[in-house]
Amino acid sequence: MRKSAVLALSGGMDSTALLVHLLANDYEVKAFSFNYGQKHHIELELVKKNILLMQSQGLAVSHQIIDIRAVFDDSVSSLVDATLDIPHGHYQEESMKSTVVENRNAVFASILYSKALAWSGRTGHDVVISLGIHQGDHAIYPDCTAESRDALEHAFKISNWGSEKVSYYTPYIETDKAGILKDLVNCCEKLDLLFEGVLKNTNTCYSPTQTGAACGKCGSCQERLEAFGLLGLKDPVLYVG
Repeated sequence: MRKSAVLALSGGMDSTALLVHLLANDYEVKAFSFNYGQKHHIELELVKKNILLMQSQGLAVSHQIIDIRAVFDDSVSSLVDATLDIPHGHYQEESMKSTVVENRNAVFASILYSKALAWSGRTGHDVVISLGIHQGDHAIYPDCTAESRDALEHAFKISNWGSEKVSYYTPYIETDKAGILKDLVNCCEKLDLLFEGVLKNTNTCYSPTQTGAACGKCGSCQERLEAFGLLGLKDPVLYVG
């Protein structure tokens, strides 16, 4: 019997790699993306292309975009607040903390837990909640740590009937961006997908142009480019300049 997973799918490289990883490991996936008031929707448009691509290959994935803009309409994150500029620089720099969106991953996790419980309740199957949190996130995003994941899981388990059927699966928690990219390449090969085609339909940049070109200067772009460089691969997305 095929396994069941719910996934937070932003449309960036990490969550897309995780989607391919789940499919390559015989999961049926219900993927959920969130419109939380982010300054651009490039990722949300590109993710639709990847979903259609994977569905056309007969892969077991469905997709829904959930509108939760009202939850974050008072945010002072530079990803949401139109008056704030998104900083350039590496994730290790203090300025990148402005990209933290208050309690965002905990909100996502709560919604995903509801979806997982409902799916398990309808089918009687075990369901995993899969998140693409990884080692590179830990420096500035406290909601991307194993401690945060474990605390949330405990709260959800003691707050719900049927929680014995739901668990977390975060395979990249101790992996860096290069490791995630390597896994994506391997899983695409297993599924007979062209990894360049999949990655072309992703956006990692915090401040892309209106046509979707990545800035190459924000922490997210720099980490992505470093990963490609370490593996000797060329990123198929377009960068400014």
